[in-house]
Amino acid sequence: MRIGFIGLGSMGQAMAANLLQAGFELRVWNRSRDKAEPLVRQGATLVEHPADTVEPGGIVITMVSDDAALRQVVDGEHGIAQRLGSGGIHLSMSTIAPQTARELAALHAARGTHYVAAPVFGRPDAAAARMLFILCAGPASARQSVQPLLEAMGQRVFDLGDDPVGAHVLKLSGNFMILGVIEAMAEAMALGERYGVARERMMEVLTQSIFPAPLFVNYGKQIAAHAYQPARFKLSLGLKDADLVLAAARQVAVPMPLAQLMQGRLLSAVARSRGELDWTAAALGASEDAGLRTGS
Repeated sequence: MRIGFIGLGSMGQAMAANLLQAGFELRVWNRSRDKAEPLVRQGATLVEHPADTVEPGGIVITMVSDDAALRQVVDGEHGIAQRLGSGGIHLSMSTIAPQTARELAALHAARGTHYVAAPVFGRPDAAAARMLFILCAGPASARQSVQPLLEAMGQRVFDLGDDPVGAHVLKLSGNFMILGVIEAMAEAMALGERYGVARERMMEVLTQSIFPAPLFVNYGKQIAAHAYQPARFKLSLGLKDADLVLAAARQVAVPMPLAQLMQGRLLSAVARSRGELDWTAAALGASEDAGLRTGS
């Protein structure tokens, strides 16, 4: 099966490589062409425009950074929407606003094509190891068609029904909860440090007792050591997601005070030129508020 793949950042590269290893033929496009070179060496075909990844009636995957980039590759000049053709499927794996998903689903439906949402939980190392958790929603026949692709990229696919908006809301909710965990660990470690408890020892005890989940273990080690480079997920993208969460909440009148706190943390970090650090660097704010030295 020949598949289109658009968006070859750290996540997209790993996901596309797994598809190649699973035997799929790929036509790939990325705004920065050099990022496609590792995939070309593995057998992918690099094309000139997003639309060139499309095989009429086929499947094209997008894994781009934000809503604006997604709209451009779908309905901009040389976008995929016009060429996808009757029965074609757009498998959208980016983290985007529910409203954007709703609009793109309507755009595709008007053209006789299908929009399937499939955002993921997992960072680049999980993507490379095929350990992503994938949230899938869209028309039933289209969900069935993309199942082999999703299984080649992740460890588990969660079927969330016909409405693609639900998958994107769940993804944003998960990212919001991760930000809450980052803040909770940062504040706890600041308190412990003020009382002479070593940050690393605190997280060692907590993650080997009441908080043994991988999220606490992995992020806790980073925050304890103030180890925010290289970025597995950039802080600037975390701010984008916090903005999306709050915008979605406003649309349905859901107060989210913790999300507002984290948006402020992330915005402050960006103002301090930390946008390229890992999003766990939001924890620096808690240490700085407590008057602790961070080395950053």
